[in-house]
Amino acid sequence: MSNYKKLDNGFGDNYPFAKLKNLVMVAGHSVYTSNSCEKVDKEDSWFLESYQKNPGQAATFVAHIKEGIESTSQDDEALLLFSGGETRKDAGPRSEAQSYWTVAESKGWFGKEENVKWRALTEEHARDSFENILFSVCRFRELTGTYPHNITVVSYDFKEERFAHMHRTAIGFPDSRFFYRGTPASATSIEAALKGEALVRTQFQEDPFGCMGSLKRKKLGRDPFHRSIPYPKGCPEIEGLFRYCGAAPYRDPLPWSV
Repeated sequence: MSNYKKLDNGFGDNYPFAKLKNLVMVAGHSVYTSNSCEKVDKEDSWFLESYQKNPGQAATFVAHIKEGIESTSQDDEALLLFSGGETRKDAGPRSEAQSYWTVAESKGWFGKEENVKWRALTEEHARDSFENILFSVCRFRELTGTYPHNITVVSYDFKEERFAHMHRTAIGFPDSRFFYRGTPASATSIEAALKGEALVRTQFQEDPFGCMGSLKRKKLGRDPFHRSIPYPKGCPEIEGLFRYCGAAPYRDPLPWSV
């Protein structure tokens, strides 16, 4: 997987993280809006949709950040990406990814700053869970010059089926090299969360690439500032996967399947 054509990105052959082989991706769920970093686990420090306004919700975001840092610290060849775009108009032009990076910084990287901070970056365009994975794989290619050997996703435990089976299968990534680290939802939100998750899984079963109908409309609604998406410019080998839309599996060869 190291024989990729060097991209004409103005940097020649110099990829800043060429020695890193594995991806740890933390999926964003909200935008941090407080001007202070002292109350990162308080709900009023985040922009929350109505379904997210539950006691303990903010602490679950911090748990994802901590879990991503912990996973990365255990793998010297891992690149950590916080993934999520500028998804909320009323939160202003701040991305979920930058929000999570800022919270990690405010928490001193949970004691892992020296080990993890230098290899923790952002993917700032994803608008749904499928794009969290696909866009982060492309961002990994931009930063390392290759594609991840292993992928670890950090999100809620109740989303494991969606990420580890549905999205992984859609991009054709080997099950043996895909790992999932889930953390619990808040106790006050779990019932509604499970009901909502069942609906979303049904939608992705019918539309695995999130490019039609209700999933497409939801995605467009999460782009209030009309950000231009740079991908797949940084990952030309999988341009076809980015362009594909259909209910049937994507059949062309992919870098991780050859």
